[in-house]
Amino acid sequence: MIVDFHTHTFPDSIAQRSVFHLSDVGHVLPHRLGTLDALKESMAACGIDYSVVLPVATAAKQEPTINRVSAALNGRDHLFFAGAIHPDCADVEGTLDFIKASGLFGIKLHPDYQGVYFDDPRYVRIMAEAARRGLYVVTHAGMDIAFRHDIHCTPDMVLRVLHALEGVIEDKLILAHLGGFALEDEVLQKLCGKPVWMDTAAVIHMRPAKCRAVIAKHGPEKVLFGSDSPWENQLDFAERLKAFGFSRDDTEAMLWRNAQTILGTHLL
Repeated sequence: MIVDFHTHTFPDSIAQRSVFHLSDVGHVLPHRLGTLDALKESMAACGIDYSVVLPVATAAKQEPTINRVSAALNGRDHLFFAGAIHPDCADVEGTLDFIKASGLFGIKLHPDYQGVYFDDPRYVRIMAEAARRGLYVVTHAGMDIAFRHDIHCTPDMVLRVLHALEGVIEDKLILAHLGGFALEDEVLQKLCGKPVWMDTAAVIHMRPAKCRAVIAKHGPEKVLFGSDSPWENQLDFAERLKAFGFSRDDTEAMLWRNAQTILGTHLL
């Protein structure tokens, strides 16, 4: 079984415009359009059993709509959704209560697109309240290709958050892009072995030797397979992870069993 823990979709009405804009800004070509149907087609073509969709609220006013739609779609067609929350949320507790009551497994933060550094007090408060409700926190980590000269989530920022939320956030924080896109050396030095999850989205084809080293040092039991679809090919990323040469047990843990720990018994 394969669970892709890091995918994105956009509403049909804005998918083409959004993907083309992000493609132009980041100088990267998408593998697919980015609609929900395109993700389902990719899953069928690539042999992906389940996908986790990670929506991002780039403004606080977007939260209610995103979360209602995510709640309505969650668990259908082998798709699971995170909730969305913005650092300027006017009702953090109420928004997180809705996300929890709707059966969503957690929230997605994107410091770059939300214009906030990861150790900002607003984020710290949101993460603390989320973790207390049993919600996972997925965050973009490291460089973003659209913000190459201003990294909003560095390993040092992650360490400060772990210190501030000691006893609260452990094992509820999921760092995308193996802990830090384009920051593998810092991740190896500062984050490997810390009580966090990491996903493989978008990075394992760029510096594969470094990425394999991060996984080996951090431990495959704390790594989640992710592609970053529609930006990457889901099958290609699964095959690249398999080619790293970890044991069958470790590879299966990354491909689906670790996701089952987070998503629960829905993966059957």
